[in-house]
Amino acid sequence: MPNRLAAATSPYLLQHADNPIDWWEWSDEAFAEAARRDVPVLLSVGYAACHWCHVMAHESFEDAATAAQVNAEFVAIKVDREERPDIDAVYMAATQAMTGQGGWPMTCFLTPIGEPFHCGTYYPPTPRPGIPGFRQLLDAVTRAWREEGDRVRTSAAEIAARLADSSMVSLPPAGVDGDVLDRAAAGLAEQFDKRAGGFGGAPKFPPSMALEFLVRNHERTGSEEPLRLAALTCERMARGGMYDQLAGGFARYSVDAGWVVPHFEKMLYDNALLLRVYAHLARLPDAPDLPRRVAEETAEFLLRDLRTTQGGFASALDADTEGVEGLTYAWTPPQLREALGDADGDWAASLLTVTERGTFEHGSSTLQLLADPEDPERWERVRAALLKARGARPQPARDDKVVTAWNGMAILALAEGGAALGRPDWVAAATDAADLLLRTHVVDGRLRRSSRDGVVGAAAGVLEDYGCFADALLALHQATGEPRWLSAATELIDVALEHFADPERPGSFYDTADDAEVLLHRPREFTDNATPCGSSALTSALITASVLVAEPDRYRDTAENALRSMGTLLDMHPRFAGHWLTAGEAAVRGPLQVAVVGPDGDEGRAELLAHARRIAPGGTVIVPGEPGAAGVPLLDDRPLVDGSAAAYVCRGFVCDRPATTEAELTASLVLRA
Repeated sequence: MPNRLAAATSPYLLQHADNPIDWWEWSDEAFAEAARRDVPVLLSVGYAACHWCHVMAHESFEDAATAAQVNAEFVAIKVDREERPDIDAVYMAATQAMTGQGGWPMTCFLTPIGEPFHCGTYYPPTPRPGIPGFRQLLDAVTRAWREEGDRVRTSAAEIAARLADSSMVSLPPAGVDGDVLDRAAAGLAEQFDKRAGGFGGAPKFPPSMALEFLVRNHERTGSEEPLRLAALTCERMARGGMYDQLAGGFARYSVDAGWVVPHFEKMLYDNALLLRVYAHLARLPDAPDLPRRVAEETAEFLLRDLRTTQGGFASALDADTEGVEGLTYAWTPPQLREALGDADGDWAASLLTVTERGTFEHGSSTLQLLADPEDPERWERVRAALLKARGARPQPARDDKVVTAWNGMAILALAEGGAALGRPDWVAAATDAADLLLRTHVVDGRLRRSSRDGVVGAAAGVLEDYGCFADALLALHQATGEPRWLSAATELIDVALEHFADPERPGSFYDTADDAEVLLHRPREFTDNATPCGSSALTSALITASVLVAEPDRYRDTAENALRSMGTLLDMHPRFAGHWLTAGEAAVRGPLQVAVVGPDGDEGRAELLAHARRIAPGGTVIVPGEPGAAGVPLLDDRPLVDGSAAAYVCRGFVCDRPATTEAELTASLVLRA
């Protein structure tokens, strides 16, 4: 019989709707029930594409005896971390404080007022070295609650107080200028994996935001080293098993340091952020073919496999297929020969590093393309045949929840990349997704976090939703020249400034609104991790918007205060400040502005615009339109030159002479770079 989760909108919660555990969604009613029964709360946090979440569900949550124990001794609450990142952030801080690490599934035991007293991650059904079995843990928690309840409550209150205090810690402010950014690039070089690219060891995550920063740093300074680091990392990632060589798109991370074996879930946010980097690399002078190919294949993956019927983008493809990780994607030599015949099968095995021993599990291999094939036509034929054969296999589930922030990242990448690489179909897809969010996710002037099947969820938007979506709308404004996107972006920015700003610290923000649900403490994340933190996302939007609106000072001053508040982080820990650094590069440049004016449909305007998009450094704000177009302040006082289209290149309040030819525009942008 389905439990309370049967009415949820989250695909992750729906995965648990038939568990014998009497799950509750996060609610005041659930905590009131725990108080009424005087039992602890078991909080389980995960997400739909999470492999170990599935494992723990199969081992424990679907087990009748375990469920009976949980139902008798706890109130069990299930939370989708993607739908409620605020709850996840609060209790992940507790888990990391108690254990020194974190991850999902996250398993926390709380008092009936939500204070944590024991936290961990995955627990097996029976004890393993260093890890208690889940039922063993349940016994211990129940015994402690019954026999030492006052001590447990006191300890939980102390933990909650310490977490609240730690959430208020801030870094000493420091200015952000070119020297700080250059030191950050040098710091990343010191941590660089010279053999495989990227930073650190296994598991290795795609450092998309740091790569975008390195490319921008190269464009500003002319130094080849930042570009080399970014290009090498992008090549190694794209040639390894973390990249889907048949259908495009990246898995979430590599379990090894060499990008060979992925954790197979494919997340929207990773692919959006990486699409942006590869598209940026593809438009650099003398760029090899690989970045453009990967950008196009990744965009194709987004449009083919993650696009929803409403025009948004689904959150993820699962790590597992029928409970087996990688079942859809791994190959053995006999499987290649079966799909292709002996000659092509052996050729493909050699090309794709599929060995008899295997690079993955049970003698199977992930597909790697370590060098471009000498026979491209044969490769395209083989690739199509393998993709068809793979399509006949069981496929991973799709989490079709549409998350505002992640769709914002996809909209930005498609709009920016589509404009730069001449792909109007990408811009059109970005437009459809933005229209969906504005139509469905904006309720009474405020953002909601997610929707599914066109029905908006109840969870309020957090700061990253406002920052990422506003930044995306500004990119669409530049890609299309339509003023409605600028208007929508500034409305979101203004709401964020009103409801998320810390009144005690100029330029500092909370992740939840001032009128949001009250949790143990009001979370704020300063560092960029797998995605930009909300503060860096909003700062990026503020920097761009500051040169697009008629009265820029409030946006610019707030952005500069935000960067100053994070200056120490940028200087000392650049790996955890990739998006901050990207925003810093734009701020140090001004950012650069290019207003391309001319009549609609004018060939000269189109040529100047396409050229500007090809050669302008990352972070440049480029807007096309007719001179003085209504609702587009950047086009004010930008007349035609002798009746012809012109491009105005400006930094701050200083502008060059208008360029009317591609050569003049190149000279102006190179000078400003």
